[in-house]
Amino acid sequence: MPDLTHGDDAAAVNSLRSAVMRLSRRLKHQRVDESLSPTEMSVLGTLSNCGQATPGELARKEHVQPPSMTRIVALLEAKGLVRLEPHPEDRRQKVVTKTEQAETMLEESRRKRNAFLAGLVDGLDEDEWAKLRAAAPVLEKLAHL
Repeated sequence: MPDLTHGDDAAAVNSLRSAVMRLSRRLKHQRVDESLSPTEMSVLGTLSNCGQATPGELARKEHVQPPSMTRIVALLEAKGLVRLEPHPEDRRQKVVTKTEQAETMLEESRRKRNAFLAGLVDGLDEDEWAKLRAAAPVLEKLAHL
């Protein structure tokens, strides 16, 4: 295991943190619908990946408190981006599902952000692009740990 407290490894961790945060901020500005918060977009993305979930499951996946997720789901429902349906096994719960409108918006958002990143990648040389391509699965793993 590398020593991440000082030296080259610590510098690499610091550089990675800084670069990921800066790039994330720039990507957040590439939104399609300015009326949605980054958290609301993230919830829609989670629903796009998992299909449907209870508000409690969404709260865990999004690392927010259940009451906050209840408010987020209510806002998304009011905007026509999610549906609440009875849970098939537990009548006390609801299941949240994204609507077609949400899927269309997510696809447009992905296209816009991918185009933004593609424009940045155009500024890389072949060696840098190869390294970034190789690092993508590792970054994906870190994002889900």
